[in-house]
Amino acid sequence: MERDISNQAPYRSGPIFIPPGAGDKFSFGGFGTHWKIDGSQTGSRFSIVHHPLAPRTLAAPLHRHHREDEYSYVLTGVLGALLGDDVVTAEPGTWVFKPRGQWHTFWNAGDTPCEIIEVISPAGFENYFREWSKIWLDRTQSIPLLRKYELDMDFDSVAALCARFGLTSSRSAAPSG
Repeated sequence: MERDISNQAPYRSGPIFIPPGAGDKFSFGGFGTHWKIDGSQTGSRFSIVHHPLAPRTLAAPLHRHHREDEYSYVLTGVLGALLGDDVVTAEPGTWVFKPRGQWHTFWNAGDTPCEIIEVISPAGFENYFREWSKIWLDRTQSIPLLRKYELDMDFDSVAALCARFGLTSSRSAAPSG
């Protein structure tokens, strides 16, 4: 028997089944978040989100986490990432490790959609995306959120990153209000 755990804590025994469409979704312009497994379902050990990225789109400004590590697995397309001073390009089947304390960002480096699975450890940061979805078009509200999640964000890095790698910002795909 299959069990859908998209909105509940997992069972301690028996199969666990998460259908492809299960979980909340939000689009930040050309960068999306699809919540798959929350920390509440894993004893806060890890969480998993699915990120679709539009072609040639920067996912986020240069940033640094202080509490969690991120592991990105490329499902489709080509993922580009700046990890400290190193630039990497990852194709499907590749893992990209973004350890806490390291300045980094990532983008779709190709002309077709890119999708990644992001494992966040320990859990908790998946909720940043939920909170950010409520304020993302008004960056003036970001400081308390960045403090809450112990996240350093260099918003001024976006223009240079887009120029350097031939990208558009996910914010530029935002709906006009």
